[in-house]
Amino acid sequence: MRILILGAGKMGTFFSDVLCDKHDVAMFDVNAKKLKFVFNTQRFTSVDEIEGFKPELVINCSTIKYTLDAFRMVMPYLPKDCILSDISSVKTGFLDFYKESGFRFVSTHPMFGPTFASLSDLSTQNAILIAESDHLGKVFFKDLYDSLHLNIFEYSFAEHDVTMAYCLSVPFASTLAFCSVMKHQDAPGTTFKRHMSIAHGLLSEDDFLISEILFNPNSVEQLRLIQARLTELENIVSSKDSEAMKQFLTRARENVK
Repeated sequence: MRILILGAGKMGTFFSDVLCDKHDVAMFDVNAKKLKFVFNTQRFTSVDEIEGFKPELVINCSTIKYTLDAFRMVMPYLPKDCILSDISSVKTGFLDFYKESGFRFVSTHPMFGPTFASLSDLSTQNAILIAESDHLGKVFFKDLYDSLHLNIFEYSFAEHDVTMAYCLSVPFASTLAFCSVMKHQDAPGTTFKRHMSIAHGLLSEDDFLISEILFNPNSVEQLRLIQARLTELENIVSSKDSEAMKQFLTRARENVK
């Protein structure tokens, strides 16, 4: 299959690496320097080159802020039977865009990032297929994710964003709250060091990625829930209420079983 990847970032190069042995892969990025170390893949910096390649599938790995703009840039140069695909972590507005585009589409979300996951072993990681996607597109990505030993789940566009508000917005917000009150520690404990490791990983991500995940329309409800629990904990600590603390900890342990 002729596959065009948009964006030579972490995920774009990851998909290029895993696909280039079995498919004819090209990568498009307006920044030629990012394409310098791409392996066994054609390198495009001009949209005119895309038309001659005639891709059958486009995998859009641009940052969330530019995903739809990247599609719009290349669509005039794509064959009408080409399948569009995205790996965005927030899908708000994507279904309407795909319907208006006139192209078949498949939307997925590999639930791992190069920052935290070991790309040599993804057996503990997950991927989501969007239910409204084209059947052949879903078959392609299911086979790909199966070959990577990912655990695959299927959600609708709406279900995906609700789930992401819980799975991503909550830990992102909690980590940012930790960072916002951080002070240097000469002798950090084990728990502190683990939190710091997570914090460094999160803050190494693209600002637009962090922002767009938190701008998920469903995030506000989760942030309010965190605030409510913190207020409850503050009251328990202020009053040194041992019984209330015991109940709080019991609920917390139940939640993480």
